This record gives sequence, C-alpha cells and structure tokens, in this order.
Amino acid sequence: MSQNSDFIPYGQHLIDEADIASVVSVLRSGALTNGPVTAKFESALSEITGAQEAVACSSGTAALHLAISALGVTSGDCVIVPALTFLASANSVRYVGADVIFADVNESTGLMEPRHFQDALNKASPGSVKAVIAVHMNGQCCDMPGIAEIARSHEIAIVEDACHALGGYYPKPDDKLAVGACAYSKASCFSFHPVKTVAMGEGGAITSNDSVFSAAMRKLRNHGMERSSENMKMSEFAVSPEGLANPWYYEMAEIGWNYRASDIHCALGLSQFTRLESSVRRRANLVALYDSALRSLSPIVRPVSRVGGRVAWHLYTVQIDFGRIGQSRASVMNALEKVGIGTQVHYFPVHLQPYYQNLYGRQHLPGAEKYYSFCLTLPLFPAMADADVERIVAELGRIIEMR
Repeated sequence: MSQNSDFIPYGQHLIDEADIASVVSVLRSGALTNGPVTAKFESALSEITGAQEAVACSSGTAALHLAISALGVTSGDCVIVPALTFLASANSVRYVGADVIFADVNESTGLMEPRHFQDALNKASPGSVKAVIAVHMNGQCCDMPGIAEIARSHEIAIVEDACHALGGYYPKPDDKLAVGACAYSKASCFSFHPVKTVAMGEGGAITSNDSVFSAAMRKLRNHGMERSSENMKMSEFAVSPEGLANPWYYEMAEIGWNYRASDIHCALGLSQFTRLESSVRRRANLVALYDSALRSLSPIVRPVSRVGGRVAWHLYTVQIDFGRIGQSRASVMNALEKVGIGTQVHYFPVHLQPYYQNLYGRQHLPGAEKYYSFCLTLPLFPAMADADVERIVAELGRIIEMR
C-alpha cells in the first residue's frame, strides 16, 4: 500500500530501520561532519557509477555550481543549457557571472539532442561557449556520444545534470556504462533530495575522472580553504621559523562556499545505496504497469517517448491532449487531488521565467514549450502498490471523460 493514508503523492522517500540505524550510528560517533562517513559515501558512489572520483556536497544545485566553478567558467563566458529543466541547471551558470544560451529539446522526450545543441551553439559568438549542461530528464539519458562529438570539435566541456538518473545505464552502444561514469563528460552531477531514488534529506555529489578537477571542487565546497602546506602562497604565515608547517594555518586564494555534506546526511545516503538496485527495478515495474494500463487512454494520454538504455525512472511523465478533452491541466490536477492523487509538472521552461526574459528577452523554443504544454507527472515511488497504478489510471480516465 502507499504511505500516508490513501493519498498518493507524486513522489515519496522510503526510510527503513537500516537507514535509521545508520544515521543514529553517526549521531553516537565523534564526528557529525567532515568525518569518515562522507569519504565512505564518496567511495560507494564511485563504485556505483564507475567514475574515479566522487565529491559529496549539500545539494544537486551545489553540485552544478561547484562543477561550473571548477571549470573556470566566468563572466564573459557562455554555457548552453536545455530550456526544459529545473531552475538550478541554468542558475548555476549565472552564479559565476556567465551567460546562459538556452537550447531546445525534443517535444516528446524533453531531452536536448545533438541538433538542439548545435542550434544553440550557432547562436553564440565564436569561442564564447565554455560548457554545455546535458540534462537527463525523468531518468532517460541524452545522446552523449552525439553531444560529445560536437563539444570536442569546439573544445567545450560537458557537465551532465544526472540528478534524475542515478542507477541508470546509457542507451546503446553504451548500455553497459553506468550514468555518472563520465566517459563523455568532465563531470556528472547528482541530487539526493527526498523524492529522488536515493534520499539524503538534502544532498548532492559530483563524479569525475579528473583528480585535479575533483580536488578543486573539494576546496570550493569548503570556502576555498587550502590547508596543504605545499600549496601555500604566503610562506611567512604558513611556515614557522624552524621551517615547520603551522598546523592552524589555512589560506583562501579564491572564494568558495559552505557546500559540505554532513556525515549525518551521508550516512543516510550510504544506507540508501544498498537499496538502489531494488528501487530502480521496482520503479521499472511500476512504469511497465503504467504503460500497459494507459493504452486504454491512448492517444489522448501517452507516456513520454523512450530512448533506450536501462532507465532509472525518477518521474513518470505523460503527455495529455488537454485541448482535445476540453479541460485545462489545472482542472485535471485539482480533480485528481480531490480523489487523493498528487501530480506535478516537470518543468515550466526556464527560458520563460521572468528573470531570464529580463536578461535575454522573450525566446521561442518550440520543443520545450510543446513538451511543457502537454506534460503531467503521475505518482512514482517504490512503496506504491500495483493497485495504486490501477487506481490512478482509472481516476485519470474518469476525469478525462468528464465534460
């Protein structure tokens, strides 16, 4: 049965006794932050993804900000970001003073494809684009080989926004390659918000295969503080008259942030990693049930198009022809809520947000706007029962038939 009486939210975390015990063990230890559990969490994430490095931080937003910052992106630079994503993907670029060039997406998948990347690149001044953020939507992955081919020819760094996709594998020919392996990118960013497949309360991480890049992010997540004596710039303060490193001394050559993840959060995440595979499988089973049940409502309601690979479904999003049923999306959502079913919209295109319109004017990106106009996210989380899917589809069908 679903949790919290009869109401089915669009997403929900699951905490078990092992999770509680893991957190309690940290609470009883001598280190609540900057301790050994954070390092264990990072090591486990490296093993899951196959990346050589993992850097834990306080949120998926922090992960994106750290990655963009460590790339050296700054004022005067541009970064290409798909318009259909959460605010943080674009905002991380603005945090460093750079400009966002919005790319369109496939109207049926919500994914930026190589052609959209190239179109956005064509809008930029030559040499101005330093990075592209490839957003994996709902759990499905972008065409990384295609995006990487374009990026390489223009010396553009790739950051994967994989906040929806932990536990997945890329489509062929990379179907044995875990999301986060960074085979095509400089970094992959993850979120461990409560509705994600792995929950830390709040938390994030970046994977990479570049140890120097990862070291830079570790420093930036801790105010930019340097404690290694060999990297000190001011020896008169760093070294004692006897030539010993002053043990209390640290330097800040560049500004950073308090983006650390505590051992408390990492203990929860580390415990949840043990259920990642079962969670991915359960979500896939529920998606298959949805796909089958929704055939009765086709073509008015249809799942987003599929691109292949082993998808670690974060969201179950459908596209509804609201014009054909003569009802607004708001009326459908409100009717579903009245019968105990929560829904959401992922996402309102970022290029239409007032902040970005004030910066860049009103832009028209037809794929993102069409995807948005039809999309609705239905409940998906491992604690759902098979009967919950039947109930959701039945209620949606009843509401659609109302005139």
